[in-house]
Order: sequence, then C-alpha cells, then structure tokens
Amino acid sequence: MALYNCVIADDEPIAREIVQGYCKHLPQLQVVASCTNALEAKAALQQYSVDILFLDINMPVLDGISFLKTLSHPPQVIFTTAYKEFAHSAFDLAACDYLLKPFGLDRFIIAVDKAIAALQRELQTATPAAAVADTGTEEALFIRSDNKIYRIPCADILYAEANGNYTKIVTRQTTYMPGITFSQFEQQLPKRLFVRVHRSFIINKTAISHLEGNRVFLQLIEIPVGSNYKDAFLKELGL
Repeated sequence: MALYNCVIADDEPIAREIVQGYCKHLPQLQVVASCTNALEAKAALQQYSVDILFLDINMPVLDGISFLKTLSHPPQVIFTTAYKEFAHSAFDLAACDYLLKPFGLDRFIIAVDKAIAALQRELQTATPAAAVADTGTEEALFIRSDNKIYRIPCADILYAEANGNYTKIVTRQTTYMPGITFSQFEQQLPKRLFVRVHRSFIINKTAISHLEGNRVFLQLIEIPVGSNYKDAFLKELGL
C-alpha cells in the first residue's frame, strides 16, 4: 500500500485535531506536520516530500489562497474552511477539493480519494528518472549488478546500506551489490516509500514492524537509527 505524506495548516487547534483524527482512519495517510500558519506550512513543504496539503484559508500572516499562489510546485491541496465564497478562487488555483467546515469523515474521505487519484495520474504520466520504471501498476528500479540488469520493484526493497562506492540493496528475496554510490541510489527512490534513518541506511517505511530505542526493526532485521536522523524519521512516521 502506498503511503502519502500530509501537512495540515490551520490556525485553529480544534480544526487541526479534527483533520488529524480523520487522517488516522485512513492508513495510507501519514501526517508529517501540523502547522498553525502558512509560514510553518512552507517550512514543512521544504523539509518533507508532501503529497497532500490540508489548507485553511483564514489564517494570520498569510491567508491560504495567497499562500497557494506562492507555491511553484504545490502538492494536492484540499482546502478546509468555513468560507464558501472563496471556492471559485480555490478551484482557479487547481485545488483538489474544497471542504466547508464542519465536514464529516465521509466528505473527508471523498476529498482524499480525489487527491490520491490525482497523484496516481501524475505518477503514470510523469517522465521517469533514468533508472526508474513506472509500469502503471508499480514503481521499480533497474539495477546493474554482476554484468546483468535487474528490475527490482520498489515495494520489494527492505533497506539499502552504504558500502564504499557500492550500495548493498536487500530485498524480500535476495541481495544486490550494484556499483552505484549510496547518494545516487537514494535519489532514485520514491520519497513517500523510503526514509533515511542513518548516514549509511535507508529503509522502506512499509516494512517497519516496530521501533525500540535507537533501532528500527523490519521484522527480524535490526537497523540503527542515527541521532542526527531520529527526529526527522519520527516526524515522517507522524510521531
């Protein structure tokens, strides 16, 4: 199941709590930041790979409509507001949906489904990176190893480990050691599925079974979590 990073921007604490509570009902959503104004939301968009932004309109410093106009590459935007008169302006800016407060979980789910459908269309029509294949049903990497080129579905990758000028790629079935640097390999991975937890380790978030101290477990596989990466890692998980 694909995971979608979400940011909530609303100056009302209760409104943020409602949206965050609704997100918990949908396991494919993970809230990486809950912001009180547009400037906090801007910082979150710069820090994380964000798929869906739940955006209020009437906020201090910079309103939601004006904020959206400043974004050159916005995520899917779902407005959450008590003001229906801004709907036309919102859709002129290609907002995915416009939820009038108070809205229920059923209406929220409809909006999220629209956003996910739009994200999937973008994925299918995007020009892939040189080593990334998009079959329309799953993402995959093409890896050159042992004089062969292997197609590896991203969902099968458990973790990757830096190993000099090589990268150790551990999948659910086997292990590869392609002659590619760790940073080059990281650039090819879809950010919504993978996260850096250590200077030498990247893991598949969907493979996590549990966390314990400064360790993350992929079932029986134990991966260290670096102190410089821990806070960002926990935020990626919505913790």
